[in-house]
Amino acid sequence: MNKEFFEAVRLLEKEKGVPAALLCERIQQALIVALRNDYNKKEVVFCEINPEEETMRVWLRKNVVDEIEDEDTDIIVEEAQKYQSTAKAGDIIEIEMESKEFSRVAAQTAKHVIRQGIREAERGQVMEEFQKRYQELITATVHRVDPVNGNVILDIGKGDAILPKAEQVPGEVIKEGDLIKVFVVDIRTGEKNGPRIMISRTHPGLVKRLFETEVPEIYDGAVEIKAVSREAGSRTKIAVAATQDENIDPVGACIGQRGARVEKIVELLGGEKIDIVKYSEDPKLFISAALAPADVLSVEIDPTATNACHVTVPDDQLSLAIGNKGQNARLAAKLTGWKIDIQPESGFFKTSDTE
Repeated sequence: MNKEFFEAVRLLEKEKGVPAALLCERIQQALIVALRNDYNKKEVVFCEINPEEETMRVWLRKNVVDEIEDEDTDIIVEEAQKYQSTAKAGDIIEIEMESKEFSRVAAQTAKHVIRQGIREAERGQVMEEFQKRYQELITATVHRVDPVNGNVILDIGKGDAILPKAEQVPGEVIKEGDLIKVFVVDIRTGEKNGPRIMISRTHPGLVKRLFETEVPEIYDGAVEIKAVSREAGSRTKIAVAATQDENIDPVGACIGQRGARVEKIVELLGGEKIDIVKYSEDPKLFISAALAPADVLSVEIDPTATNACHVTVPDDQLSLAIGNKGQNARLAAKLTGWKIDIQPESGFFKTSDTE
């Protein structure tokens, strides 16, 4: 281990973020393992690398005996006294290894450990960067669209990420070179390929983060998003509430002047419709609001079931309350966490599939 080696270690520390002490420690451990192979893997070889003093010491530790029982661990008195004149049977002596005895193995070991250290450091840097973006919104460049499975490969700065076809908004056309916003759902570690970032365009969190970006009252904490239910590419319902000042209109804040704020989010979502409703601790009020744009005449809590209710609407509002293929009632149920049965004022009872 010469001066050039330690200079290389310090350079790696600076450029790749691999601590010199950690790298030397790993080389030290790997070198011990490699050299012990010559002694049938017995604990007779020891090593110490000091990057600050730029020194490396490798030595054998042997038992001084009158008669050798194990050639790997034992040394007779006469041989031991060549290294330590006072050695006698029963002693344990340390024998410095000449550099020529381990230089080739050391070089190979160091090369392997350095490569591994660089990979781990780079993965660590990527992981750290990804962790900062967990559950956040990021803007990414479309690098490539797989023509076979429809997956989209995105450039996200420190690396690439895959937007699976299943996490893309139905009907959305994504082309190479496009800038798109995605939501970071999860970060997963992998031993072979390093950390992976799980992203989505369909997750409700995407809508939530967009509102936080576009509505200052949400960002400042004056308005809180209580719940989001979404059927990506079609419709989203979002429940909001004022947190401090009751005079603040949370729905109006999200809509913006002349609808400017919500329109921008709708545009970013490719025309997806968004219903913004006022949250209430009173389930009846919340359920009534969640069924917008339909008018609700009454909400009756079902005492025989958990979180279930019967809702009455004007006859001419029944279809609107249920929505196309039950979508409005289904999203309202997801938003509120209640099972909602809808019936018209005239008494005809219809059960919506909204569990």
